[in-house]
Amino acid sequence: MTEEVKPFTPGQEKFGRFFIKNIGTWQAWVYSISNGRLWNTFLGAPVAVFTITGRKTGKTRKIPLLFIEDGENVVVVATQGGMSTLPIWYKNMVANPAVDCQVYGNRNSYVARHATPEEEERLWPALDAMYEGYAEYKARIDGRREVPVMILERVK
Repeated sequence: MTEEVKPFTPGQEKFGRFFIKNIGTWQAWVYSISNGRLWNTFLGAPVAVFTITGRKTGKTRKIPLLFIEDGENVVVVATQGGMSTLPIWYKNMVANPAVDCQVYGNRNSYVARHATPEEEERLWPALDAMYEGYAEYKARIDGRREVPVMILERVK
């Protein structure tokens, strides 16, 4: 018997945002100082650290996110663990698409954009294969909001 996946309660989302923010801050710090050698996975999925400029504050923040590589591009998904709201990093990335990204020991500059529907269709199987939790996250979000796929194109 499969259990129905339900949306998170407001209390669960509040705790989840607190957890993501605080653990993410530590993870980004450890990842950065170890040059990507430590804390470079989450539940077996690869993590990169993105430096994103805040749309309101103008301050840069380091955010650890699951990712896949697609050629020279990096792909991330704005699931926020299946919560009902879009993650702040996503809103900041849309407002300020110039992003720096550290993939393990390599740091590069990118410009972020939304994936086209055709690109999403092509990328979702690889994203789901990289992290099986995305299926649950999408089920929690279903009908409540979109799940944006962002493609970061490397600046040469």
